Amino acid sequence: MRLGFGLPVSGSWARTPNLVRIATRAEELGYDSLWSFQRLLHPAEGDWGPMYRAVQDPLITLAHVAAVTERARLGVAVVNAPFYSPILLAKQLSTLDELSGGRLDAGLGLGWAKEEFVAAGVDYARRGDRTEEFIACLKAIWTQQVVDFEGEFYRVPPAQVEPKPLQRPHPPLLLGGAAERALRRVGRIADGWISVSRHDLRGIGADLELMRGAARDAGRDPDRLRFIIRGVLELTERPAAADRRPLQGDADQIREDFDQLAAEGVTELFIDLNFDPEVGSPDADPEESMRRAEHLLTTFAPQS
Repeated sequence: MRLGFGLPVSGSWARTPNLVRIATRAEELGYDSLWSFQRLLHPAEGDWGPMYRAVQDPLITLAHVAAVTERARLGVAVVNAPFYSPILLAKQLSTLDELSGGRLDAGLGLGWAKEEFVAAGVDYARRGDRTEEFIACLKAIWTQQVVDFEGEFYRVPPAQVEPKPLQRPHPPLLLGGAAERALRRVGRIADGWISVSRHDLRGIGADLELMRGAARDAGRDPDRLRFIIRGVLELTERPAAADRRPLQGDADQIREDFDQLAAEGVTELFIDLNFDPEVGSPDADPEESMRRAEHLLTTFAPQS
């Protein structure tokens, strides 16, 4: 199972020097990938959690990281497709793939926050159907010499759209989501899946088999799917109780969880401190956040 690390994109530690430090240090220690995520806003009333109150743009973040790294793959987990037009996102992702030397993993989601749909000027209804057509249009833009796409939601008149992405036929398309319909969609049309931060990892084997089964039903090879876990760790100094949740406990217990997830078919996991309320909040101490990040980076370094 490959290991990655979440970049500082949320809260007080999301500053340029910290971004460069985490990206270069993670690559130095042998981490396979670096990840960002998207949040457009936080409502004035209500509380989605501190990690969503102040979030940098994920694609611009990855473009900066592309310039200071050489090997690690760069993933977005995720951008919500309905907030873009396919032609605009295709151009942005193609450019990012070129700038990174073909290291991009493109994670797409449907979106769940109605406030963001209002702010983006997009209808919340039928966002699943919209996203499926979005992906079909994206693939057409990336793979057809002359693009001519006519759908219910999106249209591209006959046109040449260049340059194509460096990766062929296109960067891996990974989908988020947790509902059964979302998991089946992964198997039917995507290259892999990215878990949400609160996904119940105790049932991960059944979730993965659902996606693999959907791939088989669609005539696709399930062994080509990638299954990526957003690892929200709770590292403790002493062993946690036997009824602990996965990824909670001391370093040895968490390493055992890594092994168990790999045995169940998970192909990749990235440690994401942005979803730790003591790190990903605008109110957190950025120096302490970096100390915690450095500790986790070295504790679970693939080369250690």
